[in-house]
Amino acid sequence: MNPESTSKHIFIIGSKGIPAQYGGFETFTEKLTALRKDERICYHVACMSDRNEDFVYNNAQCFRIKVPNIGPAKAVYYDIKAIDYCCKYIEKNQIKGAVVYVLACRIGPFIGRYKRRLAKSSCRLYVNPDGHEWKRAKWNALIKRYWKFSERLMVKHADLLICDSKNIEKYIKQTYARFNPNTMYLSYGSETKKSALPENDPKLQNWYEKFGISKGQYYLIVGRFVPENNYETMIREYMKSKTEKDLVIITGFEGNKYYGKLKDLTNFDSDPRIKFVGTVYDQELLKKIRENAYGYLHGHEVGGTNPSLLEALGSTDLNLLLDVGFNREVGEDGALYWTKEEGCLARLIEKADGLSRDERDRLGTLARKRINDCYSWDKIVGGYEDLFISGDKTSD
Repeated sequence: MNPESTSKHIFIIGSKGIPAQYGGFETFTEKLTALRKDERICYHVACMSDRNEDFVYNNAQCFRIKVPNIGPAKAVYYDIKAIDYCCKYIEKNQIKGAVVYVLACRIGPFIGRYKRRLAKSSCRLYVNPDGHEWKRAKWNALIKRYWKFSERLMVKHADLLICDSKNIEKYIKQTYARFNPNTMYLSYGSETKKSALPENDPKLQNWYEKFGISKGQYYLIVGRFVPENNYETMIREYMKSKTEKDLVIITGFEGNKYYGKLKDLTNFDSDPRIKFVGTVYDQELLKKIRENAYGYLHGHEVGGTNPSLLEALGSTDLNLLLDVGFNREVGEDGALYWTKEEGCLARLIEKADGLSRDERDRLGTLARKRINDCYSWDKIVGGYEDLFISGDKTSD
């Protein structure tokens, strides 16, 4: 495909790039490019790298951005270099009417100058505000102030803010009403397709044997290993419960200081049911592990629509979710809910243990219906293509 002959150029920056190895924005970009239906769209995708070069993947024009290892500033540097590349490419090739879609609000203090450059070529700036990055516990006070300030400026300069959560859209409209932000809701996607792995697959059986786990005899947690995902609450409550099932935690805990802190706070290492098993990057294996779980625990409370929650609803029958707006919005009546009140989750786990097969099947059917009706990748990609081709509501 000759990118200069297509009618609509879409530049995507802010993900680590494709092919996707992990991460919500990376999977989104992978699906958006892989499932492209409209031949008029030409995607250009920034990819974080240790070298600069271009390549084609999923029929998208991918450009690598070499990024030095400079700590928390690495993502900001990457986004600035990526949007600078986009502006130069647009100017060099005299492209008109392109869209630069920035995933997350990391470069607010710098975005004004790039917005002006894009406007000279009649190009538009779309932003996905992601979740409340400035609330994350891993950041110190100075970095939190930067993220909040950056978010404000990204909202101010964006032509359109694409929110993957209705609660995030509401927050943007209320918090930044003085900017009269132009927003729309377009969620993240998922699927309900079963894993390709059979039950007797050696990969699955070896994994179970390695950690002493049995099909249907474990609750599962999958997510980033950060305090705001409420690992402490879930582990404490699990230890209080009388369940005989294991709690299997799939997360990158190795070398993370939070792991030692959590051990000191909860003494989880004294409970043989609590099993930290590291990460699982094989997506078919991970899906099979989800399918075979008795139930799934979800404690995320910062951010918008969470990919791991969508994946759980699409594959695990019984889902126990922290009762916050982001999670209620997604799960609706296809899940059970708990609060951080002492004893609440422990009681819910014991109640869940007593559910009949029919009751679990009913919840699983409702959960998968939520995914199929509102969060299928086909629906999400179609919504984005309609937006990219037709333009947003203020493009006139």
